[in-house]
Amino acid sequence: MPDAVSNPAVARFHPPSAAAGGAFAAIDLGTNNCRLLVGTPTQSGTFRVLDSYSRVVRLGEGLAGEGRLSEGAMERALLALQTCAQKLLRRPLRRLLAVTTEACRQASNGRAFVARAQAATGLPIRIITAREEAELAMESCAPLLRPQDRRALLFDIGGGSTEIAWIRAGAGGQAELIGYVSLPLGVVTLAERAGLCCYTPEGFGRVVDEVTEQLTEFDRVHSIGREMRAGGVRLMGTSGTVTTLAGVALSLPRYSRPLVDGRVLDIEVADQALRDLFHLGREGLRAHPCIGPERADFVLPGCAIYAAIRRLWPSSCVTVADRGLREGMLLRMMRQERAPPRRAAHPPRWAAHPAP
Repeated sequence: MPDAVSNPAVARFHPPSAAAGGAFAAIDLGTNNCRLLVGTPTQSGTFRVLDSYSRVVRLGEGLAGEGRLSEGAMERALLALQTCAQKLLRRPLRRLLAVTTEACRQASNGRAFVARAQAATGLPIRIITAREEAELAMESCAPLLRPQDRRALLFDIGGGSTEIAWIRAGAGGQAELIGYVSLPLGVVTLAERAGLCCYTPEGFGRVVDEVTEQLTEFDRVHSIGREMRAGGVRLMGTSGTVTTLAGVALSLPRYSRPLVDGRVLDIEVADQALRDLFHLGREGLRAHPCIGPERADFVLPGCAIYAAIRRLWPSSCVTVADRGLREGMLLRMMRQERAPPRRAAHPPRWAAHPAP
C-alpha cells in the first residue's frame, strides 16, 4: 500500500475550523475495527448521525505472540484511517476526536505507529488510557439508565481488552464512574491464543474460569455481587458480542441496530442465545446472517467473557447497547460545547489598585 506521506495525490485531513454549525466527528481505531461517526447535536441532547464508517482492520493481529503491530496490520489500519480523513474533508467540522486503544497501548511499536498515522493522514489520533476508554463507554450508555437504577455494571468486550465499569446512577441520566477494571483479554487476543479451543465445551469452560478469576478481586473491592443482590443495579453490555446475542435472541433475519440498541433481554433468553451460538459451530457462525465470515472466529471468545460476567454477577436481565466509544466521544464534545464558559477569577484586591 502506498504510504500517504510519500503520495502527494492523497488528500490529508486539516484541523477543524470550529465554525458555527459544523459537525462533530469521532474516530475509534480499535484492535479489530476502525470506526468513524459524524453527527450534529439535537435539541433533546442527543445527536443526528450524518455519516458513519466501519472497517475490519485487525490491527491487533499477531500482537499476542509478537508483542508488536505487524506491517500488514498497520497498512490496513492506515488505509481505513485515510478513508476516514477523506470523508471528513467533505464537510465543515466543529470538533474532532480520534483515539486508539488496547492494541497500541500494548504494542512495543504502538506509539511509533500513531506518529506514522498522524503524519500520513493528518488526523490527531492519540492513545487513550483504559480509564478513559471506560469513561467514554459509560458516557455513551448513560442515556439507557432508568430512574430506578442506583448503580450500573457496564461491560465492553473489545478486540484486545475488556473494560468493566462500576457506575453510580444520578438524577437526569447522569452517571459517575466509581471504579473500573481493564482485562488484557479480548475477542482477538483470545481467538489467537486459544485457537479453536472455544469451540469445545472444555476449552470454552477454561476461558470462562480464567476471566472469572481475573474479575474476582474487582468484585471484592466494590462489593458488586452484594449490591446486585440488594437490587437496583442494571447490567449493561456494549460490544459486538452482546449485540450478536441480541440478534440471535430476536431471531433477526439480518442485523438491525434500531431493533437491538437499548433492548432489555431476559437473562434466560440471552443464555439460550449463547447456547444456540455455541451449537452452530464454526461454519454455522460464518453462515449466520448476524455474524458472517469476518466475525465468526471472535463470537465464542466474546461469549466466554460474557459467560464469566454472568457467573460472577447474576442478573435477571441485560441491557444491550449498540453504541460505544464513538458515541461517547460525540456526546462528550457536545456536552462540553453546551457547558457555560468559566468566569475569570477576580484579581486580588491588591492587584486591582496597585501602588503608585
